[in-house]
Amino acid sequence: MTKIVIIGGVAGGASAAARARRLSETAEIIVLERGEHVSFANCGLPYHIGGDIKQREALLLQTPLSFKRRFNVDVRTFHEVVAIDPQARLLTVKMWPSGETYQESYDKLLLSPGAAPVVPPIPGLDNPATFALRNVPDMDRIIAALDSRKPAHATVVGGGFIGLEMVEALHQRGIKVTLLELAAQVMAPVDPEMANILHHELVQQGIDLRLNRGLTAVTQGVSPEADRDATGSCEQGSDNGDLTLQLSSGETLMTDMLILAIGVKPEVRLANAAGLVLGASGGIKVDASMRTSDPHIYAVGDAVETPEFVTGKPGVIPLAGPANRQGRMAADNMLGRDISYTRTQGTAICKVFDLAVASTGLNEKRIKALGLAYEKIYVHPASHASYYPGAHPVSFKLLFDPQNGRILGAQAVGKDGVDKRIDVLAVAMRAGLTVMQLEELELTYAPPFGSARDVINQAGMVAANVINGDEVVCHSEDILALTADQLLLDVRNPGELTSIGQIPGAINIPVDELRQRLSELPTDKEILVTCQVGLRGHVACRMLRNAGFKARNLSGGFKTFQMATARF
Repeated sequence: MTKIVIIGGVAGGASAAARARRLSETAEIIVLERGEHVSFANCGLPYHIGGDIKQREALLLQTPLSFKRRFNVDVRTFHEVVAIDPQARLLTVKMWPSGETYQESYDKLLLSPGAAPVVPPIPGLDNPATFALRNVPDMDRIIAALDSRKPAHATVVGGGFIGLEMVEALHQRGIKVTLLELAAQVMAPVDPEMANILHHELVQQGIDLRLNRGLTAVTQGVSPEADRDATGSCEQGSDNGDLTLQLSSGETLMTDMLILAIGVKPEVRLANAAGLVLGASGGIKVDASMRTSDPHIYAVGDAVETPEFVTGKPGVIPLAGPANRQGRMAADNMLGRDISYTRTQGTAICKVFDLAVASTGLNEKRIKALGLAYEKIYVHPASHASYYPGAHPVSFKLLFDPQNGRILGAQAVGKDGVDKRIDVLAVAMRAGLTVMQLEELELTYAPPFGSARDVINQAGMVAANVINGDEVVCHSEDILALTADQLLLDVRNPGELTSIGQIPGAINIPVDELRQRLSELPTDKEILVTCQVGLRGHVACRMLRNAGFKARNLSGGFKTFQMATARF
């Protein structure tokens, strides 16, 4: 009989325990969880705080009793493993609240410790008005503080998934919110021009967005230097705010509640102390079987380092989907099967008020850092047939190898249909499809749901045009670096320039007049063409190139240029 001990529950550990029991009725399976809850929906925590998920119990997926009844798994909560002896295959376990310890043996051990919130060494963080959100007790503490303190203002530090979700949750509770982000953008998995759509949404919703600003110190009580408006009241928060924040910009901000959402780091203390090999990115190093450097110890989830899908380079990608799959595979392998984990794409999505932002694969920042050859295109079609009510634009960015059409990554932002498009793209990447094959995908169509030529099809067509030479694109950075040998041509109608805006220095010839007005254009200059979203620009470029002009089309048109050049 195999004895399997699992340290930690949630996505990786809980899925491994359930899978192991389905494979073997004779295995002894023990789950040791240092907290109260062995299986909970950690991704749902902000949505309960904000009121979208009404019942707290809905977040508690399994209890020790339900695990025992259904899977005959011995789940021990408030049992913290404090040491691993790999040679003896023994664990030292501390029971809370008594503090007593005992030893537990294992044949196979699975580490699923997850990740811990990053708490930087900022003076003053140890105070009753500062919180992080990683588990149910954290959530309970935040809700209790919201109910008892009734803060007028809260500050969220960090613009990643949890940070953005907490901004919305607090806003839904009627609290004024400041979002501090040390980088120049929120949502690091997407590129700056895509993130700018989110910046606009945050500002439109009344969020005090402060980019390029870090938190440097926290003091309790009101500082006379805190931001105040012309009447002498604090710019944010109330006059009896609990905390005064010092920012890297030199600003001082008063707030009633501070939420730290700076990021997470792998929980590797146990693994490191046990002598297990850690990877270069700080996670536990595992092979394709999820086995660590010790043949009897496996590891899964946010604590492990896995190969990134496109390049195969190792990295820590803390997402629930991969953790769940890894737990299942580890259980298979601990019980004698030979299953391999095939890399992590990093496919993810986040709700930001009325928008969704999603991505898969590499972003442009990462591609540049790796020195890979790439091209990018943008499309902005409607989420479904534009003549059917409720259609909204989907801004879609596709990154690919210009030589062979291999898909490197994609990003999308919009009100509707974002999940569908990134999911299709993620499957296409894993299946090894090229951008040329995207235009051939047969996707569902009816006016309420899509278009005869879907967002994915359109992106594939544009990318294929680039590869086969039917389209030569330029980008916002080319427009900003316009030379004396180039001319910028806007082929929109004059009314659009007035109502929507235009790029300074562009001459205007509407596309429907271009054929008759070619003589107005210089033949010794390269013409960079822009329209609103790129479609008319493509038509104009084909017209110009067929007439002997050298021309390139601004991918995604003026809308993408606005996204790339917006400042917040």
